[in-house]
Amino acid sequence: MKGGYAGKLLRVNLTKGKFENSELPNEDILRKYIGGIGLGMRLLIDESPEGVKATDPEAPLLLMTGPLTGTSAPSSSNLAVVSFNFNTPYAVATGHTHGYWAAYLKHAGYDGIVITGKAEKPVYLWVDDDKVEIRDATKVWGQDTRETERLIKRELGDEEKISVACIGPAGEAMLPGASIKNDRNHGASKGSVGAVMGSKNLKAVAVRGSGIVELNQALEFGELTQNWDKAIWAERKPGEGAPAVGTILAKGGITRAYSYVGESHMLAGKNLSDPLWGEDFSKRFVKAAEDFTIIPKESYNCSISCAYDCKINSGKFAGFTASMCGGGENMEGAAGMVGIDDPSEALALTDYFDGMGIDSSVGGALMGMAFELYERGILSKEDTGGLELNWGNYEAAVELLDQMCTGEGFGGEVLAKGLKEAAKLLGKEAEACVLHIRGGGINMHDWRPAWSVLLGQIVAGAGVCWQGPGVDAWTTDPDLGYTEFGEPMVPEGKAEAVAKTQMKKLWEDTLGVCWFALWGVKGGLDYASEAIALSTGWSDFNRDEAMLVGERMVNLQRVIALKRGFKPEDEFDISDRLLEAPSVGRAAGKSIKPHLRNMVTEYYEEMGWQTDTGRPTKETLKKVGLQLDL
Repeated sequence: MKGGYAGKLLRVNLTKGKFENSELPNEDILRKYIGGIGLGMRLLIDESPEGVKATDPEAPLLLMTGPLTGTSAPSSSNLAVVSFNFNTPYAVATGHTHGYWAAYLKHAGYDGIVITGKAEKPVYLWVDDDKVEIRDATKVWGQDTRETERLIKRELGDEEKISVACIGPAGEAMLPGASIKNDRNHGASKGSVGAVMGSKNLKAVAVRGSGIVELNQALEFGELTQNWDKAIWAERKPGEGAPAVGTILAKGGITRAYSYVGESHMLAGKNLSDPLWGEDFSKRFVKAAEDFTIIPKESYNCSISCAYDCKINSGKFAGFTASMCGGGENMEGAAGMVGIDDPSEALALTDYFDGMGIDSSVGGALMGMAFELYERGILSKEDTGGLELNWGNYEAAVELLDQMCTGEGFGGEVLAKGLKEAAKLLGKEAEACVLHIRGGGINMHDWRPAWSVLLGQIVAGAGVCWQGPGVDAWTTDPDLGYTEFGEPMVPEGKAEAVAKTQMKKLWEDTLGVCWFALWGVKGGLDYASEAIALSTGWSDFNRDEAMLVGERMVNLQRVIALKRGFKPEDEFDISDRLLEAPSVGRAAGKSIKPHLRNMVTEYYEEMGWQTDTGRPTKETLKKVGLQLDL
C-alpha cells in the first residue's frame, strides 16, 4: 500500500446489520482521484444503482479521509461526506467537517466508511481501531447533537479520545438542510447529508484510533509540512497578494474580523433586504465580543483554531457558552436573516441551530422569507398559527425551528418542505424573496457585491456550495497569478477566476486537509502537491498534476449531474432576490443578472464544455482522463 493511505475501507450494510473491510482501488485510481471527495465520488457513481435517490436505502453515504489526513500536514483534519444531493437531486453532495473525527478514523486504520441500507431501529456505529460494532441508539434518538455526543462518549467510557459525528432532530426528520455535527464546533451540511444519514436510521458514528499514518518519506514530509505551516502565517510583501484566510479568522474566528463583512455590505441580514443593517450589526458584534470569553478550539494538528467557544458574560444569556465555527455564515443564516439585533441572542440562536443539526443557510433562509412576508403584511398571525414574525423575534425563530423538526404548526407544515416547495406553497411574493440556488442554501453572506463569489456558488457542481470563490472577496490567490482583488461588480475576468479557483479548490478537497490551510496561502499548491509525492512515493507528482486532478473533479461532478438529469436551464434556477440590485449599499443599483448568461458561457469555455449544452467535450474528457458514457 502506498504511504499516506491506511489501505482499507469499512463497508457497513445497515439493512443486514453487517460490516466488512475492503481494499482500496488500485494505484491508478488512487492517483487520479486521491481521496476525500475525489475517491468518494468515484465510489459513489461506481456503486450506486441507476436512478437511485439520496435517501433510498441502497444509496451510499461515504465518510472519506484523504492521504494527508491525520499526518503532520497543517490542519490535516478534513472529513469529506459524500452522497447524492438531497436538495438538488441530479447533483452529488460534498460536505466537509473538521475537528478530530477524520484523523481518529485514519488512525484506526481506515481511509473511509461506505454506509448503505437502513437499520430497523436507530443505531450508531462504533469504530475502535479494528473493533467495529453496530449499537442500539434508541436512547439517544431525539436528542440534539450536543447531548448525543456527550451521552455516547459516556456510554463508551472515554470523554477525551473518542470523536462522535451525529445527527440531531433535523436529521431524524430528514429536513432539507439537515447536517452532521461532530466535536461540538464542527459539521458538514451541504446537500443535506444529515437527512441522508437520518434516512438510514443512523444516529451517530463514534471513532477512536491509536495507530499512525505510514509515509513513504517521513523525514522529508515532516520538514515540508513545517515549512507549509510557516507559509500560512508569512507576511505578504507588496504585490504578493492579501493575507491567507486562515490568518484572518485565527484564534477566535469572525469575532475580530466581522467589520470587514459589514462594511463591504456582504452581511446577510433581514433576508437580504437591508445591507446597511448588516453593517451596523457587524460593528456591534465586534464591540460586544470584547466582553465575551473567547476560547479557540483547534482541529487535529491545526495552528489556526478558527472555531471557538464563546462564553457570554452579561445580559439574559450570561453564563451561556456557544460553540461556534470560524466564519460568520452560520450566524448570518440563523440570526441575521431574521434580524436578530442582539449579539448574544445571535450566538445563542446559532448554537441552537447547530444543536438541532440543521444548516442555517437553509433553515435561516426559510425563516427569513417568512419573517419578511410577515413584516410586509403578506402573512398574518392566522397564517403562522399565532407566531409574530417581526424582525428580531428570537422566541419565534426558536419555535419555528422546533416546529420544523416535529412536523407541527406553520414551521412543520410549510417551512419543513424546503426552500422551493415552501415558497411555492406561500405564493408568488414568497417565490420572489426566498433565497436559494437550485433548491439549496447559499453559503450565507450577501454575495451581490462580490460577483465572482456569486458566480462560483451558481456553477458549483455539488449543488450550491463553496467551490470556485474567485478573487473578489476575502483573499487573493498568488499561486494562480491573482495578487490583487478583482474589480468589483464588473463581469470581465470573473469566469476565468472562478474556473481556476474551482479547479484548485476541488484538488484541495481530495487531500484531507482543511481549506484554510491552503486558501490564499502563497506556495500552497506546491506544498500540497509535494506532500502527496513524499507521502505516497509518487515522486513525479507536481502542481500541474494537482491542477489536473482538480479539473477532473469539476468534470466528474458535471458528468454525474448530466447522467442524473441536469439540463442547461438548471444553471439558472436561482432565486430572484440573489439577482436583484440592492437599493442601498456598496452594490446599490448593480445586478449580475444582465451579465449572468454570458458569464456562464465564458465559464463553459474556460472548462472546455459545449456552450449550448454545458456538456464536456470529448477532448476535455480525454484530457482529464474520464472515460464515462454520457
